Amino acid sequence: MSMRPVGLPEIPEQTVRVARAAFPKGSLAIRVRDRLAEVFADEPFTGAFGVRGAPGLSPGALSLVTVLQFAEDLTDRQAAAMAVRAIDWKYALGADLTDTGFDPSVLSRFRGRLADNGMERVVFDRLLGYCKESGLVAAGGKQRSDSTHVISAVRDLNRLELAGESVRAALEALAVAAPLWLAGKIDVAEFAERYGPRVDGWRIPPSETKRDRLAQVFGQDALALCQAAWATDAPEWIREIEAVHLLRQILVQTYIIRSDARGRQVIKKRDTDDGAPPGQLRLASPYDADARWAAKGDDLFWMGYKIHLTESCGTLPEAEAEAEASPRTVPNLITDVHTTDATVPDVKATAPIQKNLTAHGLKPAEHYLDSGYPSADLITKALKQGIHMVTPVLLDHSAQAKAAEGFDKNAFIINWKTRQVRCPAGKTSSHWNPVKQHGKDAIVITFSVLTCRDCPFQKQCTTSRIGRRMLTLRPEELHENLARARAEQKTDTWKNKYALRAGVEGTINQALDITGIRRARYRGLPKVRLQHAFSATALNVIRLDAHWTTGPLDRTRHSRLARLSYRLSA
Repeated sequence: MSMRPVGLPEIPEQTVRVARAAFPKGSLAIRVRDRLAEVFADEPFTGAFGVRGAPGLSPGALSLVTVLQFAEDLTDRQAAAMAVRAIDWKYALGADLTDTGFDPSVLSRFRGRLADNGMERVVFDRLLGYCKESGLVAAGGKQRSDSTHVISAVRDLNRLELAGESVRAALEALAVAAPLWLAGKIDVAEFAERYGPRVDGWRIPPSETKRDRLAQVFGQDALALCQAAWATDAPEWIREIEAVHLLRQILVQTYIIRSDARGRQVIKKRDTDDGAPPGQLRLASPYDADARWAAKGDDLFWMGYKIHLTESCGTLPEAEAEAEASPRTVPNLITDVHTTDATVPDVKATAPIQKNLTAHGLKPAEHYLDSGYPSADLITKALKQGIHMVTPVLLDHSAQAKAAEGFDKNAFIINWKTRQVRCPAGKTSSHWNPVKQHGKDAIVITFSVLTCRDCPFQKQCTTSRIGRRMLTLRPEELHENLARARAEQKTDTWKNKYALRAGVEGTINQALDITGIRRARYRGLPKVRLQHAFSATALNVIRLDAHWTTGPLDRTRHSRLARLSYRLSA
């Protein structure tokens, strides 16, 4: 399939007349075409399409359909139907009234091309560029970020179900790709009876002994398939089939293979003593290689992904400078969308988010975040880049600080030049040892046993068996930035300022209500990123439309009697 960059076609006169008559006040689709046509150009998608072959549908038009699809939370079939029967959609696409539209599968293939070529954010970035040129977003303002969980598009599997379903997935793929090879390696009738229906809890025996035996059978079948696929006489492309490759990984993470006294291979299901891969590497489904299990607190446990949304908040810097002469309000727009697998903690997303904002010329002066995002290193690095992170940092976790009695780190006086620390009793530390802890620079301060043994404050200072106090500090700049942030967050001024962050919760709720952002539509991290990028684009389009049609948002809820009073007074 080839592409000829022509952009959105001119709207036929008949379509214009009918659309204006049907929608005298306009609609979202009509206003998007009138105001944002330049965003949906074909040129940015050139790399995803060839130069030979029959010309396909305009990628700019398909991206517009996808944005409208997410704005109305439609399936592919519903979106294709709207392109045929909805007058305002025909207007947006520049289609004749008699146009028969396209097959719904076109949208799926279009998304696949974008995901395969790393173009998930093209439309989102182009809309953000339009907003920047229009003066609706800019660097130097205030922005806020938050994350939420995303449930994968595949069903949850326990370890036994995963072991069986991975064999079934590999058999299904091989039955299509290499039926003759597969028939020569297994007893097809026996395996069809065992793996014909999907493996789920309804078919698993309730007895623990029978479940253990079934797990053994699943493991033996998986091992036999893998040995056949990786045999020297097997075609190399057999091993490149995704389901076969994933079967091997799931076999390793679920089972352990040993040799018995007679030298025979014995396969055994892993238990807690045999170890397991870390969460970020552990496969959770043979149908989605990127989905991972994760937990948050004691109540939330899910398989899938995590999304981080960042939005502008408040007026623009230049608008603030002119506030007295001509007050100017702008809509809160999503400036970045960042998707990871579920195991990535929020603190790992802070730097990529700020890097994306800086790359698009939208570096904030103040970045509002919750306590999961900051660290001493990130706060210091952001300050050097001109970003002030308004976020609660974790407090001192020492026993003295937790108990709110005794002497915590703040009770000690640190002399960075002489590399000594003075305790509340006036004694000086004996050792200053720079170390590496978890890959980060730290300093371990030790007081002498002789100094602490006879100290009258020993019980208030340490519970160590040796009887001496030890402190672990970060390097000077990091330590002082962290101490300053901890002191600042206790003030009422900071608490009132930090209240601005709460607004991003409403953005996540809007994304959930309008686009269903908390449930993945597609499988695999690239396509989930694409879903989230188009969801964020749809939300921005909806907010822009509200800004164009209603002006500044009036957040005051007036009663019916008050509204009647306003009408009468007018």
